[in-house]
Amino acid sequence: MSSTETDTGGGETDTDVDAVVIGAGFSGLYMLHRLREQGLDVRVFEKGGEVGGTWYWNRYPGARCDSESHIYCYSFDECLHEEWEWSERYPEQPEILEYLQWVANRLDLRRDIAFETEVTGATYDEGTGTWTVETADGNRVTTRFFVTAVGCLSKPYRPDFEGIEEFEGEWYHTARWPEEDPDFSEKHVGVIGTGSTGIQFISEMGGRAGHLTVFQRTPNYAVPARNRPLSEDEYEDIRENYDDIWERARDSRLGMPFDSEANSAYDLSEGDIEELLEQRWQEGGFRFFHTFEPGTILSDADLNETVAEFIRGKIREKVDDPETAEKLVPTDHPYGAKRPPMDYNDYYGTYNRDDVSLVDVDETPIERLTADGIQTTADHYDLDVVVFATGFDAMTGAILALDIEGRDGRTLEEKWEAGPRTYLGLGTHGFPNLFTITGPQSPSVLTNMPLSIEQHVEWIADCIAHMDEHGYDRIEATADSESQWVQNTNMLADNMLFSEAKSWYRGANVPGKTQVFTPFPGGLDNYREICDRVAREDYDGFEFDRVGG
Repeated sequence: MSSTETDTGGGETDTDVDAVVIGAGFSGLYMLHRLREQGLDVRVFEKGGEVGGTWYWNRYPGARCDSESHIYCYSFDECLHEEWEWSERYPEQPEILEYLQWVANRLDLRRDIAFETEVTGATYDEGTGTWTVETADGNRVTTRFFVTAVGCLSKPYRPDFEGIEEFEGEWYHTARWPEEDPDFSEKHVGVIGTGSTGIQFISEMGGRAGHLTVFQRTPNYAVPARNRPLSEDEYEDIRENYDDIWERARDSRLGMPFDSEANSAYDLSEGDIEELLEQRWQEGGFRFFHTFEPGTILSDADLNETVAEFIRGKIREKVDDPETAEKLVPTDHPYGAKRPPMDYNDYYGTYNRDDVSLVDVDETPIERLTADGIQTTADHYDLDVVVFATGFDAMTGAILALDIEGRDGRTLEEKWEAGPRTYLGLGTHGFPNLFTITGPQSPSVLTNMPLSIEQHVEWIADCIAHMDEHGYDRIEATADSESQWVQNTNMLADNMLFSEAKSWYRGANVPGKTQVFTPFPGGLDNYREICDRVAREDYDGFEFDRVGG
């Protein structure tokens, strides 16, 4: 449908485009492709200079995906996975970026993407039922539909340490890494943070820096990924079974086709559990997380402690110095209650090097940065470089940064002051025709992201097609459906072990942010069934309307 023509609803549309999509990563590219195939005029705004989203910005040494490559890609087009071949079990950042660039070229998507264009505001006009989107260069675009595809881990968070302006060395954030990789070979580098990013960076930087000092607040459970090149025979087997692989992935809790083989811990002896854990440890990656029936590890505290102690034992075996090993052993949260990191490059073995030091800043907190390093409550550490592997204002930060204003002049930031409120993670009451891809209260980061993204994109595209078919101009989540969905998400999380960890899942890493569990923890399989039912029942929980009608 041309955006300048009269639509099939109750009023006239006079917009520049039918849909504006923010972001050109996995989400934005597929959203553009789907809506364009439906005949809509679509414009994508991308802050970066290329497609890629997360994989454009996160180019730090060691950046790698924790989903296996053959499922960390699009499944909607058979030609795409027939023509592309991954080199390794877990793809590195350059290869993922190359893949997304190839897809953009293969589907001719670039002509509808405005790069290096930052969105600074979006305002809904109730009279016309349209959105006006403003960009940093002063342009304004009107649109029927406004879709955020900004990602869950997009807005970097850097702690506001005292004295950072006084530091005379170099400092970097892993999520805004320079295109030209700095040379640290003769420099004393300090890295703050040991989450997934920090673990990747530290593993890569051990031996590259003159000396590496790691400032750790919370140790993590890192499971070996067992990365390796993919052989031709292995890839041929994947290709022959792709239909089955995708079907099993879509019907799984995490969006991954790794069967637990219905392993019920309640039917196994302690020895059997130990043997099974060892088998999955050798397989590596999220297959370890799939050792038992879906969800069991995060709902059974005793089983979780058994698994956690198994990992602690592996850490103690790997690290030579007992005192260092104990600092690296996590004891303050259950396994999986925080994002479970992968170890691609002998992370724990890195601490056996003479040129790597570990500082426990939970025991001796950082007081400030100085002109030549970091001062803790116990010591001063001379540094040439400080690297912040401190993560993101996750789940909501990038969306709220768009400065979205809905009906009655109320901003999304005001509405979400006490935590995000959505229906299905897709729509928000008071913000008609606004869709969020993998938004708060959808499975998103608890799953293999491309499959969650595809499910969202396809649901949104089908919903818009339904509106055009029936002559609707507006769609909006009802207040009741939104409240029930928020309560449901919180109830599920409260009945699991997530509440026993201070994690970015809850916004606990950002001072002053309301702490509430943000993703939907019920599994991608259950979530997909809910969304399908909502659509079948004439989009139950949403209200449709016509402009002036």
